[in-house]
Amino acid sequence: MEILWFILIGLAAGWLAGQFMKGGGYGAVGDILLGVVGAVVGGFLFRQLGLSAGGGLIGALIVATIGAVLVLFLVRMVKRA
Repeated sequence: MEILWFILIGLAAGWLAGQFMKGGGYGAVGDILLGVVGAVVGGFLFRQLGLSAGGGLIGALIVATIGAVLVLFLVRMVKRA
């Protein structure tokens, strides 16, 4: 059941990151992958910086969205080069 929540949070985070970055999405699968990678990156960065977004669904969504925004920014930078 946890993997389902991870995928749903990844989908929401990927979509939110696309909205924040004012760009078109990468489709449902791309948004899920972006969100999942963003969740991992965001979780890693938050732990390294000693930050916490709180527990639960909202905290996980915040961390995953921030990570997905960073990943999307990096993907767009690499794509431009």
